[in-house]
Amino acid sequence: MTVTAVLLLSCPDQPGVVAATAQFLADHHGNIVHAEQHVDPGTGSGSGDAVFFQRVEFDLDGFGLARDHIVDAFAPVAERLGMTVDLRFTDTHTPTALMASKQPHCLYDLLTRWRSGELPMDLRVIVSNHPDHAGIAEHMGVPYLHFPVTIETKSQQENQVLAALADHGVELVVMARYMQILSDRFVAAHPNRIINIHHSFLPAFIGANPYRQAYDRGVKLIGATAHYATADLDEGPIIEQDTAHVTHRDDVARLTSRGRDLETIVLARAVRAHVEHRVIVRGRKTVVFS
Repeated sequence: MTVTAVLLLSCPDQPGVVAATAQFLADHHGNIVHAEQHVDPGTGSGSGDAVFFQRVEFDLDGFGLARDHIVDAFAPVAERLGMTVDLRFTDTHTPTALMASKQPHCLYDLLTRWRSGELPMDLRVIVSNHPDHAGIAEHMGVPYLHFPVTIETKSQQENQVLAALADHGVELVVMARYMQILSDRFVAAHPNRIINIHHSFLPAFIGANPYRQAYDRGVKLIGATAHYATADLDEGPIIEQDTAHVTHRDDVARLTSRGRDLETIVLARAVRAHVEHRVIVRGRKTVVFS
C-alpha cells in the first residue's frame, strides 16, 4: 500500500500560493498524487477578505524529508503566506471513540464499515449511557464503557466520559445517536473533533417524535445533517447532508425507517471525510474536499 502525506492549508488568498507549495514539494523530490483547492471570496468588499484553501496529497516514497521534519521545513513558506498548516499521514489512523445511546442503527453501521476496512480509523472504545450494545462491541473486539446518567449525575458522568476518552487517547468523537446534550466544557475539550448526526427537521420540528411531527405536517422531504458539535446546540459547521423525497403514503414508521437510513449514510460520509483528512473548518463553515 502506498503511503502518502496530506497537507491541509488555508491562508489569505494571494498570488503564488499554489506555486510556493508545489515548489517546496518539488525541491524535496515530492510527487503530488492529488491536489484540490478552493477560494472563499468572503463577505467583505476588499480582496483581502478572500481565503484560500488547499489539500495536497503527496507520495512519501522518495521524499527528501523525514516525517517529523516536514512541518519545520515548510514553516518559512507558511509564515510568508500567513498559512495555517495541518499535516497528516494516510498510514496513521485517527484514534476514535463512538458514543451511542439506545438507537443502534448508526453505531452498527459504523462498526461494520470500520471492521470491513471501509473507514480508516483507529477505533479505541465505544461509550454509552446504556448497556444495550455491549454484545456487539464484544463481538467486534472493541472495549465498551457504560456510564449511566441522570439529571443529577450529568456532570459526574461527563467527567467519567472525558477521563475515559483521555485514557484511550481518543482524538475524534463520533456521536452515533448519543442522545445527551454535551456541555460547553466537553465540547471545548475536543474542538472540531466531535461529529454529531441529526435529522434535518431541526429547528422546524424540535423535541420528541420529530417524524410524528413531520407526518402530521405532511412533509414532502426528509433529511439528515452531520456536523461538528459546538457550544451552540446543532449549530456547528456542517460536514455532510442528504435528503429523500417522501409522499402522503409514508406513515410514521416508514418516515422513521427512511430517516434512519439517511442518518447512517450521512454520518458515515462525514466520518470518512474527517478520517481521510478532507475537511477544513473555517468559522461556522467547512470546506470538504473530494
